[in-house]
Amino acid sequence: MTHVLRKHWLLVVFLVAGTALRVLATIAYRPAIIYADSVHYLANMKELKPDQLNPIGYDLVLRPLVDLGGLTFVVIVQHLVGLALGVALYALARRLGVYRWLAALAAAPLLLDAYQVQIEQNIMAETTFDALLVGILWLLLGWGVPGWKRAAAVGLLLGAAFAVRAIGMTLLLPVVLYLVVVGSAWRRRKDWPRLVLRTGAAVAGFLVVFGAYVGYFHAETGRWGFTGAENQVLYGRTAVVADCSKLPLDAGTRLFCPTEPLGQRLGVDKYAHNHYGDPNWPPGPLPPGTTKQQLATKFAKLVIAHQPLDVTKAALTDFLKGFAPTRTTSPDDVPLERWQFQLTYPNGSDQQTADAARQYGGTSPYVRHDPAAILRAYQLNGGYTPGLALGIAALIGLAAAAGLGRAKRRSGLRAAALLPAAAGIVLLLGSAAFEFSWRYQLPALVFFPLAGAIGLTAMLGPDQARPALKAYPDDVDSKALDDFRERHGEPAFAPLVVVVAAYNEAGGIGPVLENMPKTCAGLPVDVLVVVDGAQDDTAEIAAAAGAYVCNAATNRGQGAALRLGYQLAAQGGAQYVVTTDADGQYDNSELDVLMRPILEGKADFVTGSRRLGQEDADSHLRWLGVRVFAVLASILTRRRLTDTSFGFRAMRAPLACSVTLREPQYQSSELLLGVLASGARAVELPMTMRRRGDGTSKKGPGLVYGANYARVMTTTWWREYVLRRRPVLRTRTGRTARTSG
Repeated sequence: MTHVLRKHWLLVVFLVAGTALRVLATIAYRPAIIYADSVHYLANMKELKPDQLNPIGYDLVLRPLVDLGGLTFVVIVQHLVGLALGVALYALARRLGVYRWLAALAAAPLLLDAYQVQIEQNIMAETTFDALLVGILWLLLGWGVPGWKRAAAVGLLLGAAFAVRAIGMTLLLPVVLYLVVVGSAWRRRKDWPRLVLRTGAAVAGFLVVFGAYVGYFHAETGRWGFTGAENQVLYGRTAVVADCSKLPLDAGTRLFCPTEPLGQRLGVDKYAHNHYGDPNWPPGPLPPGTTKQQLATKFAKLVIAHQPLDVTKAALTDFLKGFAPTRTTSPDDVPLERWQFQLTYPNGSDQQTADAARQYGGTSPYVRHDPAAILRAYQLNGGYTPGLALGIAALIGLAAAAGLGRAKRRSGLRAAALLPAAAGIVLLLGSAAFEFSWRYQLPALVFFPLAGAIGLTAMLGPDQARPALKAYPDDVDSKALDDFRERHGEPAFAPLVVVVAAYNEAGGIGPVLENMPKTCAGLPVDVLVVVDGAQDDTAEIAAAAGAYVCNAATNRGQGAALRLGYQLAAQGGAQYVVTTDADGQYDNSELDVLMRPILEGKADFVTGSRRLGQEDADSHLRWLGVRVFAVLASILTRRRLTDTSFGFRAMRAPLACSVTLREPQYQSSELLLGVLASGARAVELPMTMRRRGDGTSKKGPGLVYGANYARVMTTTWWREYVLRRRPVLRTRTGRTARTSG
């Protein structure tokens, strides 16, 4: 269990924080948050009339939960589902090969967004809708290219999503698009029958549910349709932009032309609900044989036919509102306050709300001030996902789907990135076509972060991070030590040992060893090359140059090789250990300068700094990364650092062996932070860093390397500074020992 928590620590942090938010919400608003739509859902639980404002799918879920435990039980279940959906998105991302930290970030919006937590505290359909969306994503992405059976199941879930929120029907388009492009079957004529079968199965599955719902609607109402809201919502959208002077209106439709002049119109919500729901509106009698619904629909169709660009522009404007950096509301939009935590009970003065709370929740609605204040402060001070970040994530997903980056067509990542990006865009466009509300933006928390995570993975290539090392000595260490003793006997090193980790460095290690000083401040110098599972002549070249060579049979990473070298050097009697790279980037002539603070008793650990000295940078990204991580390390350790990854370092041998080292690749920050947390005296000196003397870097893509480097730095800080800081005691001889306290 501890291993699992450590492995997925970032998700665990988000889960704990998300759980705390949901506990506060459950305590703050009792028995739940009830709005006008909530009352409609509760009132329709038993009758299940399909011609109401909302579809009946949520009512089918709501009734058994209310019967089991009332409204508080409903929101507790919805909060648990919200947490489970965050875990499900994380698991799906990991299944697709997304880096662990990035998968956790993809789940974070759903877990931590205050607007998501608030909607879960509402008696509203969004949480049920989100669960169906995640189910669709899992069925399509979780087990490779879907066959017709899985596609049919997806169609059924799409139908269920439509029955919960009618806008769910728009998702049929991106699902069919994904089923066409996944696996590239459309490129091969012989695979077309299989492609037609799976897309047809998805459409058929949706039509089964959709047809059943429409049939039920007809049986209950005597007319064909699927919702009682289509007339008023369409009218609300078109009334805002209608230029009645250019429309061929008759006596009936003219009654529906807003009295407010263009440019001063009310919002869609006002026309769709306040006006349309008013029994005294429109003013004046309707023509004989007509109904409000018929005339409103006719008016809306006239506006769409004669002002298509105006209607489209209004819808696109509302669509783009969702990508604003902050949560704001236009004067004519659905008020943002509806979806924010309040210090008084929302809609508490409404008698229907109070009656519903007592009837279904067993108590009058009330608010506990302190937890509500905490939630409100969190929400209003950045506790939400910026729309700009969601937009960037969607664009990354689309860019990866278009082929940008390292992902190959057969990897499936390009199609996988396309699905959530396209689904989110289509769903939000469909919602904006009728009305903008921040409530309707919440499905973006499901789709866009996942699209960005998959897309970034596709663009950067697979994660190159390796599992953490086992405690020293592991099996590879033991075999390497046995091999070393068989060739060299029990080691008896000079007081100063330079440890060089080398993997396939046959072309560069020779000059490094030839230029290594034989003495330093009067001390003899030995060189120990730890060959990390190399497949070339690195070991032979190092031995010919007079170095001690320790062969690790398995390539585990530079961190594993250096840890083995530290331990072997200390066992052989070395008092001091210096590290340098096998690629010739560091100036060995600076060894005297590097060792001086230690030999003078002023330091226990000395590291060079390219920023204080000289750097021949061959990468703008690496140049930036050195500075960013120096700032991060300075914040974490509360001391000024300029370079956390300089490989030319000197330290007392016991100190090198006392620090916990488990990182196989991105070890430089782990050693530095471990040394500083131990209380050892550390010094930075200006040093020179040159370009590689031979070959290419083995660090992988810069962004991937940087992300893993940040992960190691933060987890090391947590482990050493937060969980178990142990100060170093210094003896009179300058040796160090870690206390057990």
